Amino acid sequence: MKHIFYFSSIALLCTYLTIHAKEAKTDDGWTAIFNGKDLSGWTASENKKSCSVQNGQIVLFGPRSHLFYTGKFNGGTFKNFELKAEVMTTPGSNSGIYFHTKFQEKGWPGKGYEAQVNNTHKDPKKTGGLYAVKDNFKPPAKDGEWFHYHIIVKDRRIIIKIDDKVITDYTEPDGLNRPNRQLDRGTFALQAHDPKSKVFYRSIVVKPLGD
Repeated sequence: MKHIFYFSSIALLCTYLTIHAKEAKTDDGWTAIFNGKDLSGWTASENKKSCSVQNGQIVLFGPRSHLFYTGKFNGGTFKNFELKAEVMTTPGSNSGIYFHTKFQEKGWPGKGYEAQVNNTHKDPKKTGGLYAVKDNFKPPAKDGEWFHYHIIVKDRRIIIKIDDKVITDYTEPDGLNRPNRQLDRGTFALQAHDPKSKVFYRSIVVKPLGD
């Protein structure tokens, strides 16, 4: 009986893993890196209470913090990829999606690019721009409404789409020498900007495009 129970348990475990692997990865190559339940696979910096999960959404609200993807998918590092997320801002809020970055305990991320999330915050740099590299000054979305954020990185080119509209198309120039703000490889991070900013994220999926 013990042997039967053992093999039955193994069979059930394999079935469970197979089902959930299919849920995590779709046939067209997209993989969910946020499970909609908790922050498994994510690590918050400094003010950790600014990052939470409520009603299936990541909520960023409070003093500065950055929520880094530290999960195992693709070894936790990405070079060429597509990232999609649904985002909703609130009046006066500010946030961002970092890529090609790495975890750090305090401060603004020192490595990687920031794709701006800001529709009505006083900062003139608005949603869909590459912060301080190729900025966008006209908000392409509205507070209080979910919008689709799509980042594509391929070799030296970065494309950012909001609701399927291209907002930024940037190619790093030849001879660029900007080590900390230059395409390389790394992970993702979501920004909790300040105590007055409340931003929501959900349905975060990524598709590696190879090296």
